[in-house]
Amino acid sequence: MASLARFRTAVPRRVSLQPFARTIQTAADSTQLQQDASHSEPFSVKLHEDSFRGYRTDTPSLDVDVTKEDMLKWYRQMNLIRRMEQAADALYKQKLIRGFCHLAIGQEAVSVGMESATTFDDNIISSYRTHPFVVLRGGTVKGLIGELLGRVCGVSKGKGGSMHVFTEAFQGGHGIVGAQVPLGAGLAFSEQYLGRKNATFAMYGDGASNQGQVFESFNMAKLWNLPCVFVCENNKYGMGTSAERSSMNTEYYKRGDLIPGIQVNGMDIIAVHQATKWAKEWVTSDKGPLLVEFVTYRYGGHSMSDPGTTYRTREEIQKIRSTQDPIRGLQRYITEWGLATEDDLKAIDKEAKAEVEAAVEEAKASPFPDEKELWTDIYAAGYEPPFMRGREREEVHHF
Repeated sequence: MASLARFRTAVPRRVSLQPFARTIQTAADSTQLQQDASHSEPFSVKLHEDSFRGYRTDTPSLDVDVTKEDMLKWYRQMNLIRRMEQAADALYKQKLIRGFCHLAIGQEAVSVGMESATTFDDNIISSYRTHPFVVLRGGTVKGLIGELLGRVCGVSKGKGGSMHVFTEAFQGGHGIVGAQVPLGAGLAFSEQYLGRKNATFAMYGDGASNQGQVFESFNMAKLWNLPCVFVCENNKYGMGTSAERSSMNTEYYKRGDLIPGIQVNGMDIIAVHQATKWAKEWVTSDKGPLLVEFVTYRYGGHSMSDPGTTYRTREEIQKIRSTQDPIRGLQRYITEWGLATEDDLKAIDKEAKAEVEAAVEEAKASPFPDEKELWTDIYAAGYEPPFMRGREREEVHHF
């Protein structure tokens, strides 16, 4: 180990050849109002000039039209999601949730921003930090919490848990690191084959970015010109390893070789909305695949078993919370642009808190699945085999 330590110290640090290159802006409140905000009509705002960076392509326009209705809707959704994730945190610590549980606190702008620019006809498939998409794409807080608790009311009937959550408009929720990316490419192939003008968003984290199947998916998507947006949700840490320690190239939007890419401020919901809208237009215009990297940050550990402070300082986390929080950024836009008062927003917060508390109680009252349910939902209805073996030779179930 001593010789290994000496070897490590002898390896020179990588030195940037572009010390004055501009970096992506990650403030949550850097968008500027371009005209008086309207309470009934769309109005124009301008994103910070460093909200996007491009690779082999131009970047989305910095001028964005938004509405009061949308801004308040995003605020409600982001608050509801954070309250829901905080409730999951508390239930896990009470030992009511068992197993793996990965929370998205701090990353709310990505899920809500993406949802705002897509429809339920578009495909979104992701890994396991995906609780928000359940609620945003047809599910309920009760259904999500129920699934975490392993109850019948859960979106996967209490049999999937935190990492395997689905709705009719959300393709999951997958536990194997990077394995959802080729599935996403397959969904995009299906859309192309059937002649439908829908976008597919195949999401993965910076921790999965070095998986071989991710690059294989890039190759096939470009070879067949698939309408697939590969989305890297870069929250700076893959489990307990920083991006710089695991990846030679941390500009994930440039990793597609001949596939164009954009890097996006993932802490500003308006930037996420604009980038997602632009990306959808790209792939549905027969331009082929696209890489999108959302630069964001998770406040908690990788999972509930990770305190999140052994590989980064508490000061780092607190600095992001206090200066770049996506909900506070949106709150500032709403109040400073005169769309709502602080009391109005407090009322929204209160409603979200009450909805989550009620959903938790309803989910806790739901029963656990019966043992016979172990044999169901393994195959699609009508495709079951005549029988299936269980854990032992004598344990056989006939369909």
